[in-house]
Amino acid sequence: MKTPYKNIYSILKLNRFIVLSVIIGAVITCIVSIVMVIKLHKESVNNAFVVNTNGSVIPLKMVSQRENLNVETLAHLELFHTYFYNIDASNYEKNLEKALWLGNSSVDALYRQKKVDGVYNRLLQYSLVQKVLSIESKVNLQNEPYGFETMTIFEINRGTITDTYELTTTGKIIHVDRNFPKNTHGLLITDFFENTLKKITDEN
Repeated sequence: MKTPYKNIYSILKLNRFIVLSVIIGAVITCIVSIVMVIKLHKESVNNAFVVNTNGSVIPLKMVSQRENLNVETLAHLELFHTYFYNIDASNYEKNLEKALWLGNSSVDALYRQKKVDGVYNRLLQYSLVQKVLSIESKVNLQNEPYGFETMTIFEINRGTITDTYELTTTGKIIHVDRNFPKNTHGLLITDFFENTLKKITDEN
């Protein structure tokens, strides 16, 4: 009597099913592992961890670096333009000294040019008061150095006459070491340039 053999096609079919099942399982396992690694990486980037007194690890959610940089650059520009343009006979030397800490040689060159042109002498001679009314800046944070454009509105009080001006300045910002209290944001203005200056009101 002959020994019964299983149909060869049935055996191959079963083998193919087993192989495909193993391959699909392996692929699914790899995909899940990759997703978990990516998720873990994102969580570790967005969180800082500290150890408290009893040894427990506590995650702290970090504020976006881009948001921090945007706030700091805008604050730096506002501080600089306030120091550089909000001046009178009593405070201009102190304010300009502070402003020079926030910019590089391009700021110093502009300051020296204004000095040669007699801007600060006229400030003293006629007791002028130059007051900043508003400062609005736009900063491109895509790549360092970060380009910026700032519109500063200020008025010059000449006693009986007050004139208001709109000044547009441009330049770039780079990172430097923080220096408290002279440069608390750790930023430096470069390539500073006064683009346009126009008189917007003439009040008597």
